Amino acid sequence: MAGGEQDQDKHAVRETVRRGYAEIARSAGPCCGERASCGQAAGPDAVAGRLGYGEQELAGLPEGANMGLSCGNPATLAALKPGEVVLDLGSGGGLDVFIAARNVGPTGRAIGVDMTPEMISKAPSNVEQFCAATGLDNVEFCLGEIEHLPVPDASVDCVISNCVINLSPDKPQVWREIARVLRPGGRVAVSDLALLQPLPPALAQSVEARIGCMAGAVSVDESVRMAREAGLAEVEAVSRPIYSGDPADWGDRTFAAIAELLPEGTVSSDYVVSMDIRATRPEGA
Repeated sequence: MAGGEQDQDKHAVRETVRRGYAEIARSAGPCCGERASCGQAAGPDAVAGRLGYGEQELAGLPEGANMGLSCGNPATLAALKPGEVVLDLGSGGGLDVFIAARNVGPTGRAIGVDMTPEMISKAPSNVEQFCAATGLDNVEFCLGEIEHLPVPDASVDCVISNCVINLSPDKPQVWREIARVLRPGGRVAVSDLALLQPLPPALAQSVEARIGCMAGAVSVDESVRMAREAGLAEVEAVSRPIYSGDPADWGDRTFAAIAELLPEGTVSSDYVVSMDIRATRPEGA
């Protein structure tokens, strides 16, 4: 495929994702992560609890910050410290940004980047609520693509991301951007979905599977390889099951559409798992 055609294809994927998440922002409904909870009448906080978020982390967050879009808890995985600058890729409603802001405290800073204007439009109200509840003024949200982060070189102590990199049509570029913005010795903590085996062709080409975080996922080994090729070191990855039950029973229209494309006798968990990846930018790099 010629370079121009590749660029057009990436643009088409990005616009598909942008439109899908704009609709999620308008409806305040969930997308990826453990949406099996939908069929079990569990809300976003219950989903987050199963992913390792504590009650104290979730208490007092701005309304709508937790949109049920998680597949892990990267802020805790990152072991954030007071005074650090942390950047969240694909910040959505701001769940991980606000949790990170508490962890880094008044001398630190938490920055969220999202490419969907409808998500970013939630920021002023959410930031105002957060400041009023905590007394902290250390949060900002920026409109931007994770392949082209609006952040200077070597300006961030930690990069986090939650169920987002799978959505990018240019994952190697995302990992290069992560390495670029990290300070030497800085670290990355990513929670995402990973493939266990190739998806059936109909599912791999499905818009619903793309928005549902499956069609863009790659294997754990491929993610580790991309992180290393970007110049990151001490790359570690851990995977675990995330989906449960039959998505056809989850009460979610996106996953109902996905379920129809699955081969008979299979469920989503036969194809994807959740993974956590940690890595560092080497000192002197």
